[in-house]
Amino acid sequence: MSVTFDFEGTVALVTGACGALGSAAAAAFADAGATVAAADVVDVDSEDSLLDSETVDSFHRGDFTDESAVAEAVDAVVAEHGRLDHLLNVAGTWRGGDHVEETAVETFDMLLDVNLKTMFLASKHALPHLQETDGAIVSVSAEASLEGGTGDAPYRASKAGIRLMTESIAEENLGTVRANAVMPAVLDTPMNREMMEPSDDWVQPSEVAEVMLFLCSDAADVTSGAAVPVYGES
Repeated sequence: MSVTFDFEGTVALVTGACGALGSAAAAAFADAGATVAAADVVDVDSEDSLLDSETVDSFHRGDFTDESAVAEAVDAVVAEHGRLDHLLNVAGTWRGGDHVEETAVETFDMLLDVNLKTMFLASKHALPHLQETDGAIVSVSAEASLEGGTGDAPYRASKAGIRLMTESIAEENLGTVRANAVMPAVLDTPMNREMMEPSDDWVQPSEVAEVMLFLCSDAADVTSGAAVPVYGES
């Protein structure tokens, strides 16, 4: 069974758009007819970027841990495209390997900044515009946020924070903005293939992007405050 979505006339902002999942989300929303504004600290023309600039309508380079940069980017998107309907909080990263007593405070700060602070700031500045359009937010948490583990406590804590922030945004915006999260495990990305032995259980970023489309669509009108598993059968 195939499913299609029609996002014509809507505007989607994707953070972390140059990464594997962000670029997949940008492509999925563009294919569904949305006007796509992409944002990342990485330049779209960088060799590290996986984003095809031809798939998006505008690109906004900025550090989304910096509130002034976030405010500037969101204002630019609305000024250029006239509205904002969907925010996809994809910006994030992983670090691990050390127990808590061996973890540098710089690693803790970086993970909370890149994973949780970017989601908070983008949501904060997008919400006034999303409230005008009865829009939707989808953020990226992780399966690892559901329980403690060994060697990546700050990462797990940051992703758990995204789940709780999502629930709070949903509660504060009942009847207007819907907020949900997706929870991947290991995605099939170039970086993960360098770090680990590839597995058939890994989920494709494009598959997660399809769930993000659903959560922003009219088909998910009754869904807000949810954390949706997207780790397949692994």
